[in-house]
Amino acid sequence: MKKTAFVTGANKGIGIEIVKQLGEAGWKVILGARSAERGEAAVSELTSKGLDIEFVQIDMVDLKTIEQAADTINKNYPDLKLLINNAGMPGAFSRSFTDTKEEDLRKAFEVNFFGTFRLNQRLFPLIKHNEGTIVNVSTDMASLDHMQNAEFTLNAFDYNSSKTANNAMTLSMAYEVKNSSAQVFAVTPGFTSTDLNGNTVGGKSKETAAAIIVGYATDGKRHNGEFLDEKGVYAW
Repeated sequence: MKKTAFVTGANKGIGIEIVKQLGEAGWKVILGARSAERGEAAVSELTSKGLDIEFVQIDMVDLKTIEQAADTINKNYPDLKLLINNAGMPGAFSRSFTDTKEEDLRKAFEVNFFGTFRLNQRLFPLIKHNEGTIVNVSTDMASLDHMQNAEFTLNAFDYNSSKTANNAMTLSMAYEVKNSSAQVFAVTPGFTSTDLNGNTVGGKSKETAAAIIVGYATDGKRHNGEFLDEKGVYAW
């Protein structure tokens, strides 16, 4: 019997690569995206390759669509084993604390923290019941250790702080399931060239980044409460 996964922010970039790689590994994957048109197009592209992919619309800033998506998953996919929270937005990728605008900070938190929080709360009971896995996709810059000790980093306070808050959510969820077979952990794929950063040159490919996330999500090992990068455990 196929295992079922739900991936958000999945019509392009790292997200669609995660869906593709899970599908190729034999998973049934629910592709979540804000735009029905782009989401359905992505599903058509992948199903044409023989993969078992279905679409659920979800906008991480729209509580109604989050509720509808969660209701659909709980009703139609009660065997959900894996949730990958990939959806995210950069705010304005501010270059410093001083340059950060509250409007951009709020936008980043609305998607990267509050939207993900709302979805996690609605699917966490199902994942716990199915002894499944939740992966919250993070970033190197969410690490306070990295921000304190890196010789150079992107000091984008709007984006970084929203992901640091997401990391705190990961640990809180992981604490809740530490004595069960369910698990929650965070993965940073590292610097990747995507639409999120204007496809900045020098980053790893979307395929490589997705493989890091999918690898940890499906390796069968216990990663509860961990923050992982391509080399292993990453400091919080």
